[in-house]
Formats: sequence, C-alpha cells, structure tokens
Amino acid sequence: MTTKTELTKEDILDLAAYEEIRIQRRAEIAELKKPRRLSVGPYATFYFECYDTMWYQVHEMLRIEKGGEEQLKDELLAYNPLIPNGNELVATVMFEIDDTDKRHLFLSDIGGVENSFVLEIDGDSITATPEDDVERTNEAGKASSVQFIHFQLSDAQITKFKKADARVMVGINHPNYGHMTILPEVSRAALAQDIQ
Repeated sequence: MTTKTELTKEDILDLAAYEEIRIQRRAEIAELKKPRRLSVGPYATFYFECYDTMWYQVHEMLRIEKGGEEQLKDELLAYNPLIPNGNELVATVMFEIDDTDKRHLFLSDIGGVENSFVLEIDGDSITATPEDDVERTNEAGKASSVQFIHFQLSDAQITKFKKADARVMVGINHPNYGHMTILPEVSRAALAQDIQ
C-alpha cells in the first residue's frame, strides 16, 4: 500500500499502460478494500479510502469517460480530498437499499445524517466532518445515499488507534438510524497505515 497523500498528474498512467495492468490491479485493489469495508447497521457501509483506492478510481473514471487532460484535472480535484492526509481517516459512506421506494423513504428520514458519523477509540469519541462542496442533505430534508466524511485525529488519538488492542467503534448517531460496529482488528491494522 502507498502512503502518499496526494495524486498528481505524474502518478497517472496513460490508458494503454493502465490497460496492461488493469486486471491485476483490480484484483489487488479488491483485496486492499476488504478490511477497509465496514457495515454499520442494516443499510450503511463505510468504505475507508486511501491513496491506492483513489488511484484506482481515477484510472477507472479516465478509462470509462476518455476525457483526457481536462477530465484528469477534474478527477484530481474530486478525488484528492478523499486521500487521508496523515492525521485523518476518510470514508465514503453508502446507504445501500435495493428497493427504490424503500430507499427514498429511508433517505427522507435521515436528513442531517452527515453530522452524526462517529469514531470512538477506547472511549474517546470523534465526530466526522462532511466533505465540503458535496450535497449531503437537500432542502427537502432528504439525505444523499453517498456521503464523504473525514475523521480528524489528534496525536493522542493516533497513538491510541495504532495500539493492537485498541477498541475502535464506528457508528451513526442519528435519531432515525443509530448503529455502531466494532472495527475488527484486521481493519484497525489496515487503517492504522493511513495515519502517522
């Protein structure tokens, strides 16, 4: 896993070079993502991001849309904020409900959920900060099914998180969706690589 905190133009392969390694890289990323995926309650899944997951995402977007240099600028602007900067964990949270009507009703009941994501490290609670400039809850009070969040950690919290016996919980404290999940050790160890 790469511990860089920013994607640059120089990190991006041309499409032909990417096609040559794509199948192998996709398999590697799938393995990397396994311990970074955490279900919280019946509908929410946290996908903890890193440089490698965003490298892959940018390459896939460029491969699909074939927008060249102009698209690359936009992709770097969009995805660089989702790479942890060394003192944070960054997650994409998805509310996954297949039934369209049920999903609409659920999202209409959890407006403001972007302010209720929490990370608890040995009893020390951190409330996530939502990503700027991304729609989270619309004017009608309906939450987006995809949320981008940052957990900012202090030096003391980083030290606690890096301990192998740390009890880490990830949760959502919303009146209409209150769930917490203990982070498995394999996940804690994987995420510990994102913070210094």
